[in-house]
Amino acid sequence: MSRWRGGVRIGAILALAACASRPATPGDPAAPDPPSPAIFTVRFETTAGTFDVEVHRAWAPRGADRFRRLVAGGYYDRSAIFRVIPGYIAQFGIAADPALAKAWRFAYIPDDPSREKCRRGTVGFADKGPNTRATQVFVNLSDNPQLDTGEFAPLGRVTAGMDVVDRLHGYGREGPQGERTDQGAIFEGGAAYLRERFPALDTIRRATIVSGKGSGTAS
Repeated sequence: MSRWRGGVRIGAILALAACASRPATPGDPAAPDPPSPAIFTVRFETTAGTFDVEVHRAWAPRGADRFRRLVAGGYYDRSAIFRVIPGYIAQFGIAADPALAKAWRFAYIPDDPSREKCRRGTVGFADKGPNTRATQVFVNLSDNPQLDTGEFAPLGRVTAGMDVVDRLHGYGREGPQGERTDQGAIFEGGAAYLRERFPALDTIRRATIVSGKGSGTAS
């Protein structure tokens, strides 16, 4: 009997260890995003260095909830910062794994009203039209009043490591043709495509929530 109990205990320990070693995922794209804390900080460890983003849910509640869910689920880990235009923006948010990227590609959330300006260091979701925010985000490398259209509501700001963001590597201002990253190809080929075609791109080694880890409440 004691041996059986020991076996059950060891089996439970092994099962817990297997769960702990299993990578996190953002879950079902169709499921609602859990509400995030009022303020939380995300740390991005990149090949250029580390920077922190402090997120304020009051600035953009839907965007903050989606962003936290993706970070907590490891969506941004090992992904490339694929679009860097000096003096404008640094953009990322297509998962390194093509299957994961394609699963979330059209998982749109409604727009948030813009409560903050797109100033240098602020972070918001990229989109391709009204109510098409999904996973891609960008950091403003300068004040960008032309983006204060109500479509790119900032959800937070870089509070440490802006010098790291400034030195992220890009491949020119979306050209010449053939020298820019192709988002369709990134969704199809993932990190492997970018390593082959754009080896100097900086990548996100890991993104983690370092403060404000608790659950929020819906508002």
